[in-house]
Amino acid sequence: YMKVCVIGLGRFGYSVATTLAEKNMEVLAVDSNDGIIASIKDSVTQAVCTKITSEENLRNLGVDDMDIVVVAMGENFAQSILITALLKKRLKVERVITRSINTIHQEILKLIGADETIIPEHDIGVRLAEKLSSPFEEFFRITNQFSMSQIPTPASFIGSTVESLNLYKSYQVRCIGLKKEEDFVPIDPDYSIQENDILMFVGKEPDLKKIARL
Repeated sequence: YMKVCVIGLGRFGYSVATTLAEKNMEVLAVDSNDGIIASIKDSVTQAVCTKITSEENLRNLGVDDMDIVVVAMGENFAQSILITALLKKRLKVERVITRSINTIHQEILKLIGADETIIPEHDIGVRLAEKLSSPFEEFFRITNQFSMSQIPTPASFIGSTVESLNLYKSYQVRCIGLKKEEDFVPIDPDYSIQENDILMFVGKEPDLKKIARL
């Protein structure tokens, strides 16, 4: 199992910790509020009430044995910077993800070695805007250049095989499968596309949009 430590259990940290635990990850949840620790202790692997002020605190928690540490107390600007620096510079934790409250905080965290920074409110807003303005049923950004989308079958595709459509030559995208209920089903090049299929494509976003608008 992957071991994850979540430090700071506000709404964001609490949600991250409990969701990871539901996905069968080993989760250590840390916060200085004993009421929060009492409410989460049955939902995670281990919950510890402590305020982190030093490298020794972190070592005593066994944080240096974790695969990922999420520093989630974004409101406490100074403490999140201190903890992120200790995790990366002293404990050499492989992956540290830190919540930030604004872009200045984010830049400082990147400078001291945070592997990833998150501004939850901003990120949720961007995702909502992308969803509202998107022609896709579902859209997943894999990298800045490369994405995966889920699109109802264009009428012109019905009855054709995947191979005969020459999708990469025509649109620079690839059809990797289809969605059936909640499952992903891979398909062969000779699969004949049906009217109610929900197709899954990978490629660059502008090319995926061309397919979605057919």
